[in-house]
Amino acid sequence: MTVKVKERSVVPVYLVALVWIFSTFALHVNTLPGYIGTVLASVAAFLVGRLFFPDQLKEVERPDPPPADPERYAMEQERNRAVSELHRLNENIADEEISQILFHLEEVTGKIFDQLIAAPAKASSARRFLDYYLPTTIKLLNQYDRMDQLGAAGSNVTAAKERVRSSLHTVSAAFDKQLDALFQDDYMDISAEITVLEQILKQEGLADSGFVTGSAQ
Repeated sequence: MTVKVKERSVVPVYLVALVWIFSTFALHVNTLPGYIGTVLASVAAFLVGRLFFPDQLKEVERPDPPPADPERYAMEQERNRAVSELHRLNENIADEEISQILFHLEEVTGKIFDQLIAAPAKASSARRFLDYYLPTTIKLLNQYDRMDQLGAAGSNVTAAKERVRSSLHTVSAAFDKQLDALFQDDYMDISAEITVLEQILKQEGLADSGFVTGSAQ
């Protein structure tokens, strides 16, 4: 990262050194008046040097500090790379149908990573998505993009592009299912909580009351 640091000029120090060198030969520094005169001249030289050669702010590159949570940082970096690449491909590929799918894939991919960053324990259930589905999809889209940029119209190129185009609907549905699967534990927790709540309400005789149903006015 780039940071600004204050760089102090060495000129005032050099001026003070020159004063003392000059005083050694021109004045009697070993006498009290000569010593006092040299000190006063040094102070004046230093102040003048600081006036004409002030500190300068300089930009320097320093390594980024290590992240507090390396696993979270790695997941955030992976999300940024994947989403950025999908966005770049969407801008490059002119096909309107593919563009609409890529908009959706970019959005869903971001949401999947957000879930994994918020709950790292879910990463194991999305390992196939992270290691294969997502990188393979990006690889196929890059191949489509390269063939599209070449402008070739041979049978092999046309067939390959059509295969990629047709597969994206399946890929999009798979990404949606992956996102939904990440909420399975949340659904089970909510269901269990509701079951316990309903049982307690029934035990308290509140299950059929207007307080529960909202029918009380």
